[in-house]
Amino acid sequence: MTVSPAMRRYAAEIYRLQEDNEQVSLSLLSSHVEASNQAISTMVKRLNKNGYLIHEPYRGVRLTPEGEKIAMPSLRRHRLTEVFLVKVMKYDWASAHVLSDTFERGVNDELEDRMDELAGKPTRCPHGEPIPSKDGVMPQVKDEPLVNVPSGSDCVVSRVRTHNMEKLHYIAELGLVPGVPFHLLSCAPFKGPLRLQMRPQDHVIGYELAGSLWVEVKKQGEGNKPPPQKGN
Repeated sequence: MTVSPAMRRYAAEIYRLQEDNEQVSLSLLSSHVEASNQAISTMVKRLNKNGYLIHEPYRGVRLTPEGEKIAMPSLRRHRLTEVFLVKVMKYDWASAHVLSDTFERGVNDELEDRMDELAGKPTRCPHGEPIPSKDGVMPQVKDEPLVNVPSGSDCVVSRVRTHNMEKLHYIAELGLVPGVPFHLLSCAPFKGPLRLQMRPQDHVIGYELAGSLWVEVKKQGEGNKPPPQKGN
C-alpha cells in the first residue's frame, strides 16, 4: 500500500507525543493536529487497519514498529526544515516549529537534499531533537528531564521540549539552549525552583520551566562545571 503524506504526518505527530505518553489519546492528538475529530478518527482507523498503530478504545494509540518507520521521513523533513528556517533564513527558533508545519508541505526530495546541504547536514533541530537519517534511522539520544537530575550534577542542555513561543523566548533569554553547560546547584523540594550555575550569570528557574529542559548529565571528571562567578 502507498503511504500518503498525510499518513506520514499523523504517524510523525504520534511518534512525538508517545515519547512522553504511554498511550496517545485522540483528544491529545487532536490538540496537536489541525483537523476535525472526524478526520482524526478516520485517519486512526486507516493507520490501524494497515498495521501502523494499535488503538485501544478509551486509552489511545501507539505506533507499531512499522508505524515508526513511516514516521521517519516526515520527522526528518520537519526538523531539517526547522534548521533551514533558523540557520539559513534567520527565523527565530520560537516560530520555527509552526512555520515548518506549513513550509515542509511544499518540500520534495530534491529540495530536502538541498536544504540539508545549505544547513550543514545537521543532526539535530534547533530545539535539540535528533534528525533521522535519510534511510530512516533515528539517532539515539541519552538524556533525561532536568527535574529528575540530582542537585550537584554537571549538565549540558540536550533538548528543549516545548513549542510554546513565550517559553522558548524566555529560555533563549536565559541562554539555556542546546549545547550550553551548567551546574545544578540545588532543586527545592515539592516542585520548588532550581538554581543553575552557568556563564555569564546564575539563574533560578521554576519547576514548570525546568520540565521543558532535557539534559545530558556529565560524569565526574569530565570538566563541565562552569567556574564560580565573582561575588557569589
